[in-house]
Amino acid sequence: MPSPTPTKTLWTEIGDIVGLSHIREARPDDSVLGIPAQIVAEPANAEEVAAILGRCSQAGIAVIPRGGATKLGWGNAPRTANLILSMKRLNRVIEHAHSDLTATVEAGCTIQDFQQTLAAHGQRLALDALWPERATIGGMLATNDSGSLRVRFGALRDLIIGTTIVLPDGTIARSGGKVVKNVAGYDLQKLMTGSFGSLGIITQATFRLYPLPKATRIFTVTFEDAESANQLALKLFDSQFAYTGIQLRAENQQFHIDVRLEGTAEGLDAQVRQLKIIAPSAVETDSAVWRGREELFADGSSTVLKITILPSQLAWSCDLIASTCGTHEIPWSYVAQASGIGLLKLSTSSEGELLGVIQSIRAAMESQGGSLVVLQLSPALRSKIDSWGAAPDSLPLMRRVKERFDSAGILNPGRFVGGI
Repeated sequence: MPSPTPTKTLWTEIGDIVGLSHIREARPDDSVLGIPAQIVAEPANAEEVAAILGRCSQAGIAVIPRGGATKLGWGNAPRTANLILSMKRLNRVIEHAHSDLTATVEAGCTIQDFQQTLAAHGQRLALDALWPERATIGGMLATNDSGSLRVRFGALRDLIIGTTIVLPDGTIARSGGKVVKNVAGYDLQKLMTGSFGSLGIITQATFRLYPLPKATRIFTVTFEDAESANQLALKLFDSQFAYTGIQLRAENQQFHIDVRLEGTAEGLDAQVRQLKIIAPSAVETDSAVWRGREELFADGSSTVLKITILPSQLAWSCDLIASTCGTHEIPWSYVAQASGIGLLKLSTSSEGELLGVIQSIRAAMESQGGSLVVLQLSPALRSKIDSWGAAPDSLPLMRRVKERFDSAGILNPGRFVGGI
């Protein structure tokens, strides 16, 4: 178990590793879901990260990796948070092999800065994570955050081809390579993606890239019922359209299907003509519709939940949410991708009702093979509900993996599924 009382000698040693100008006492705003930290350190490279983790592992000191802190409120509260390990100094784009459509970047680089570097050669990381101007590559990988582009280009596990990871004992491990066809070594990058920093700290990642589109057109179709919207989403999802985004937005008893088409101007003209045959009421709009996910978080007092279901269950999920929230007169908004991953916002000041609604929706989702994960919730309710819901059947295996990688239990203790 991580020690809550590190010695002054240990902090001095870490200060010697990173330099005195890059270590400080933690402030109240450095706390993690109400758990106060003691020290914040900013290493400059993988070697410094390794030296810090090796020492903390020996001493049993809890370490909380931090990038842009945009998703630090996700997951369960840590059991303790002695050291915040900030990755802000590891912020370089190491290599952009534009002829190979790959790039290597440090974990502390913001997504926006990375995309701007790639755009200079007409390329992109085909992923639209939340808050790209602040969110970092490492945080995006740790939380497996992906957006509307996922329906065309796949999830992060499909885009990452190599990584450098510092394990809790201070070992620096490398997996994959810098070219798409390289399959040598263990596939650690996929294991680390979505592990909430509980197994190791990613310091570098190599991604496969895609060209920027020559032209983009966006359309919205509005329905009065969820079933009709779901049917259109499925029809588009299974079609030959050059879509790179299909999402459902539910608000004020109206259901909108947004579709983004990318390609050449001439090719898109033909695609639009076909779209108008399938959905005559489609109206051309702009990219603002894809900011719907971020807007759900704008009110920091609202509850935001992540729902994962089958694409064919979108209408069912809307009806379930409407029925459950309607009983308690709780306003709600829902943005879901055609792949079945969505975000639900609940707005109410009644914490007792809110807890019951979350538990009711979660139980229904899990009974159908889906899941509900709490992302944003008031501090008063955090201790009353597990962020992750029912533990999966794979939990014993996950615990063994955690034990193998982090036997001292120092990385993000308690934050992941099943209290890992």
